[in-house]
Amino acid sequence: MSWVMIFSLAGGCYFFKLGGLVAANTTRPTLRLNRVLSGLTPAVLAGLIVVQTLDGGGTLNVGAGTVGLLVGGLAARRGAPFAWVLVVAAGVTAALRLL
Repeated sequence: MSWVMIFSLAGGCYFFKLGGLVAANTTRPTLRLNRVLSGLTPAVLAGLIVVQTLDGGGTLNVGAGTVGLLVGGLAARRGAPFAWVLVVAAGVTAALRLL
């Protein structure tokens, strides 16, 4: 990747950010749009986690990381504190990789 491309992309990101700030001062989102946008962040983050866990370079990769993700999800579903969810998921993943 060339420096021209990097600076062009950085400039584009800057102007998109600037455009968002200018638009935010002139318009306000509706209540429905606000609800949609607030639910979009967790959905995108969950999608990224699933892709990073299961993507094996074009194949489905089911292994220790997948089991750790499932155990962490179950701990979160049962209402465990976030730090505990991370420790349990990492511990299960590490234990299975040792086998």
